[in-house]
Order: sequence, then structure tokens, then C-alpha cells
Amino acid sequence: MDARIDWAKASPGAYRAMVGLEMHLAQGAIEKPLLELVKLRASQINGCAFCIDMHWKDARAAGETEQRLYGLSAWEESPYYSERERAALLWTEALTNVRDGHVPDAVFEAVRPHFNDEELGDLTLAVVAINAWNRIAIAGRTVPGSYRPARQHAGV
Repeated sequence: MDARIDWAKASPGAYRAMVGLEMHLAQGAIEKPLLELVKLRASQINGCAFCIDMHWKDARAAGETEQRLYGLSAWEESPYYSERERAALLWTEALTNVRDGHVPDAVFEAVRPHFNDEELGDLTLAVVAINAWNRIAIAGRTVPGSYRPARQHAGV
């Protein structure tokens, strides 16, 4: 498979804006390991091979276990996740699958006790961002496999 387009070159202003959002989220209210779980789960739902590859590697480089990663697609039935992580994954799935009925009040009520306003805002923007990145990578047929985690993630 060959990539169709290099978005950073084709639309540099929009690409920089997306990277700017990621920079905000990296310094935001949601802890890095949880952000990686959220990004990976949305990418699984969307079938974005490039983003699955990237976020699996970033999660591992940040210390995530293989067991929690391979159990992620069945998180509701796996004992490896905290209540906060479960709430974030529930929110991620509801926001990613809006075609299934938007975000139900019951989901919001289940998530709300685990996140304050700032955290819920950042979590929501993280889900919005990864869904956008998934669509960008899928549309451009970004080729998975060659991504390497940043040195600071790899502990080097």
C-alpha cells in the first residue's frame, strides 16, 4: 500500500493546528497513559491501522502492559482497568460512535463522577482529535509499521 497524500505538505496550516491541539492535550488535565488508551480504543473502532500501530507503540513506550493493550477491545469484560479508565473508554466509544445515537445522558452521568470540567473538556477534545487523525490517516492511506515512539516516551 502506498500513501495517497502528505497532509503536512498539502495543508500545512490545518496540520499545524491539529498538532497544536495535541500539544495542548499533552500538557492538559488527562494523564498520558489514559490518553494513549483513549487514542488506541478510538483507532480500533475506526479501523485506522496507522494510528493503532502508533498508539500501541506509544503506550508500550510509556510503560503500558501488553495484557492491558490486547484486552482493550474487550475492556468492559476485562478486570485490568480502573473505574476512571472505564469511564474514559465509555466516553470514547460514545463520542466515536455518534451514529449509534449520539452521546446518551446515561453515559454522561456514568462518566461525570470521574472527571471534573477541565478533565472532561480535555478528554472530549482528545477523542475529537483522535477521530480526526484517524480520518486523516485513513483518507491518506498513511502506511502503518514504520512509526517509532519519541525518545522521551521510550525512556531514552
